[in-house]
Amino acid sequence: MTSDSQRRVLLAKPRGYCAGVDRAVETVEIALEKYGAPIYVRKQIVHNVHVVKTLEERGAIFVDETEEVPEGAIVVFSAHGVAPAVHDEARGLGLRTIDATCPLVTKVHKEAVRFARDDYDILLIGHEGHEEVIGTTGEAPDHIHLVDGPDDVANVQVRDPDKVAWLSQTTLSVDETIATVEKLRERFPNLVDPPSDDICYATQNRQTAVKEIAARAQLVIVVGSTNSSNSVRLVEVAKEHGAARAYLVDYPEHIEESWLEGVTTVGVTSGASVPEELVQGVLEWLAARGFAEVEEVESVPESMRFALPHELRKDLRTLPVV
Repeated sequence: MTSDSQRRVLLAKPRGYCAGVDRAVETVEIALEKYGAPIYVRKQIVHNVHVVKTLEERGAIFVDETEEVPEGAIVVFSAHGVAPAVHDEARGLGLRTIDATCPLVTKVHKEAVRFARDDYDILLIGHEGHEEVIGTTGEAPDHIHLVDGPDDVANVQVRDPDKVAWLSQTTLSVDETIATVEKLRERFPNLVDPPSDDICYATQNRQTAVKEIAARAQLVIVVGSTNSSNSVRLVEVAKEHGAARAYLVDYPEHIEESWLEGVTTVGVTSGASVPEELVQGVLEWLAARGFAEVEEVESVPESMRFALPHELRKDLRTLPVV
């Protein structure tokens, strides 16, 4: 049995909320304050069960499809983005929309439109069924082909192998995306890159941070939800870079005591859609079991902020608080 003096926690920094998630959650919170409940949100505003539950308690109503929103009501589009057809549907239903799409996702949408306009086949690296992939594909459905990792490269069929470009979902593993692009370039030597990196700064920074703590910890706990792509990637990256074990948990009570057997160093981080209060709950749980020493390991400074959606900024200048 290890003594308490030997036990410690390596806390990754940066962790938790990225600028896009912060903006999206704040958008719903402010909309509830300014317009009053209910505020409808198409899909989960971000992929975190705690955030969704908290906003529901304040009066947000989450729906799967735009047609579920009553005529004339306010609907917020999630941080993951939507296809143009969804905007058209909302207008047809007479809805007031607030678009909380992360600006970095919007950037990928615009790249898809530009490549499609120039008649490229677009190879979108991402996971089938993810909301971000669905939204991006909707910008140019006749030009986009999904590539789900390196093993899927052999299945790609294009019209002209000399006129191919690639884009990616913003929340992927950096290392796996690089491997996928390398395989694509073997098949398509003239493959065109996006104007700038599609994997968002926050995804990259959190993966860099977890690599550093995983190399020094026997166990890594990632706070995040199972439908959060970037959180799931953090678990994978931790295992690939030195951690004997890594687990994804939503709440401290999901941690199993048995995980701590023989462990002296625990790494802790959180996905980009996770509020800091959940991380602090995990630290308190660990402290109660002898892991009270916490060393914060900062890998990359982070200070990005995004302005609120323009629809909300306009009304904030004139509307009183409800």
